[in-house]
Amino acid sequence: MTLADRPTQRSKTSALAPAVGSAVAVDSQGSFPSSRGAIKPTRTEVYDPEAIRHLYQGQYLKVLWRWIMIIWPLGGFILNRWWDRRTGKAQAREHQRAVQLRQMLTTLGPAYIKIGQALSTRPDVLPAAYLDELAKLQDQLPPFANEIAFQFIEEELGQPPAQLYAELTPEPIAAASLGQVYKGRLYSGEWVAVKVQRPDLAEKITLDIYLLRSLAAWAQRQFGNIRSDLVGILDEFAGRLFEEMDYTLEGRNAERFAELYGYLEEIYVPKIYWNYTHTRVLTMEWITGTKLNHPDRIMSQGIDARHLIDVGVQCSLRQLLEHGFFHADPHPGNLLAMPNGKLAYLDFGMMSEINIEQRYGLINAIVHIVNREFEALAQDYVNLGFLTPETDLTPIIPALGMVFDNALGASVAELNIQRIFDQLSEIMYEYPFRVPAYYALIVRSLLTMEGIALGVDPNFKVLNAAYPYVAKRLLTDPAPELRTSLRELLFKDGNFRWNRLENLLRNARTSSDYDLSGAINQALDFLFSERGEFIRDRIAHELVNNLDHLGQNTLQTLLHSIRHYIGINGTSAPSSTPDATTQKNFQHMQQIWTLLQDAPGFEPLELLSAIADILGRPETHRLGRQVASGLAQKAAARLIREFLISETPPTGRSIPTTRPLPSAKLRP
Repeated sequence: MTLADRPTQRSKTSALAPAVGSAVAVDSQGSFPSSRGAIKPTRTEVYDPEAIRHLYQGQYLKVLWRWIMIIWPLGGFILNRWWDRRTGKAQAREHQRAVQLRQMLTTLGPAYIKIGQALSTRPDVLPAAYLDELAKLQDQLPPFANEIAFQFIEEELGQPPAQLYAELTPEPIAAASLGQVYKGRLYSGEWVAVKVQRPDLAEKITLDIYLLRSLAAWAQRQFGNIRSDLVGILDEFAGRLFEEMDYTLEGRNAERFAELYGYLEEIYVPKIYWNYTHTRVLTMEWITGTKLNHPDRIMSQGIDARHLIDVGVQCSLRQLLEHGFFHADPHPGNLLAMPNGKLAYLDFGMMSEINIEQRYGLINAIVHIVNREFEALAQDYVNLGFLTPETDLTPIIPALGMVFDNALGASVAELNIQRIFDQLSEIMYEYPFRVPAYYALIVRSLLTMEGIALGVDPNFKVLNAAYPYVAKRLLTDPAPELRTSLRELLFKDGNFRWNRLENLLRNARTSSDYDLSGAINQALDFLFSERGEFIRDRIAHELVNNLDHLGQNTLQTLLHSIRHYIGINGTSAPSSTPDATTQKNFQHMQQIWTLLQDAPGFEPLELLSAIADILGRPETHRLGRQVASGLAQKAAARLIREFLISETPPTGRSIPTTRPLPSAKLRP
């Protein structure tokens, strides 16, 4: 429908107080249908906790009134819940209390709405009635007046909405914590979503952040057993919330997200229309789709909702473990199943980053958890900044073992990340852990994604879904941190664990972008590098032992055949069956060869070329000499034991031995 005439009424708008941060608009090239010219600004409101403290310091009445506005409804809700349980009416009034909670969070404002959105994805934490009500916080909040919204559009973009959009819905189609959305059409024909920011947003957020930060600082001072950096965690969240108030930053985030993850075939990121975007107005491509928390609707369109969850989890893993740039607010309102079966990401206001050392630390931690290597896991917590290098890990290792042994041994229905984090929180409370600020947003992102997954499939296991990607990274990533982790995974007490390699290959082949040829090239580069010398030595050791064992069996069989042929009686025919360990290794090798043949990217000609390259390398020649030397030494030692060490001493007394001779003596 056609846009109504722009209203003439103008309302007072709010901006962030100068003390809170600075804002600078930078022009870039391009055309724009207004007198202002095209703008792709880099303005962002900067979160400055000290500036906010100075702003509200001394405003005792304002701060006190806000505390009353928060505590009064919260206390009333808690009291009502207590009375319901006391009178046995908790079940009957569950829906009523859920509505009360939603209305309370809505009234309290954006910071509390964000908390409600996070809770709306946790079917393992809240009953269904609460989930249904809190889900309305995603895009069904009370809208603000169109007059204000249209005024913001003109102030931000330089022209009335009617001159910018060929069509615009007369009322918002969705209203969220920070803004509301209209559906529109550009004069060039594209359908778009137009998001307009709420009025007085900055003032509401800054006051709540000030109160929560003061509370966090007080708690840390008063309670010495709180070792987590509560203020740092709050600052991390607040910083992202302030960035979310600048829609130009959200647009840049969307483009960066598309650049990093848009290559994934089933991921879609909407286009940003910069000529129609500014600080308080964002115009992006319109996406038609169904929220992920409506699996029945998704499946009625012929789309596998469970598969889309896998797609989302795999994308989340790449965000956290590959590039470090991750969506910190992936609630169902921001994830849509498109009619073509793709998963569309929306709302890129709250994003965060973790550095490369932290990413590799998380990968190593997952490897050590899955393989129950809890001593190494405790060291991972040191590397990730949760523990200081001086911390005594002795009591912490069995505590971690208890948590993850229980988790890995739990039934499918019982295992989830929320339960693991709850148990970890108890350990972190008991021992001197200090939770880094970045951890809070990672946990929020993971828990939200897992909550969506559990809503589609109650038996979904995030750790199981994550391991194929981790296995692929271990096999293909050349980073020294992961090469070391791979070596520790494959070798134990000097022995190569073929079963671990088989497990890695089996998991990695289910990863969507696993490339066998790339894995082989990475493995060869590492094997023949200086860092791969240890591996080469272990390969030589394994070859010597297995070839020597094979040679012994072959020789024993040959000698027995000769004795039998010339009529000399001796011991029974030696068994050519390898010992149990060797037999298992051969079985794993056969399975590994089968997995290699079935893996995507397997090319026999490329494999032959790789083998030819291996044979031509100087390191291979040295490896061959090591094997030949080892076999010669074993043969010489056996010869000495067999022929040069007498079985009977001169006195005629027999020497007690603990090792049977390798072959029976021939009778004269």
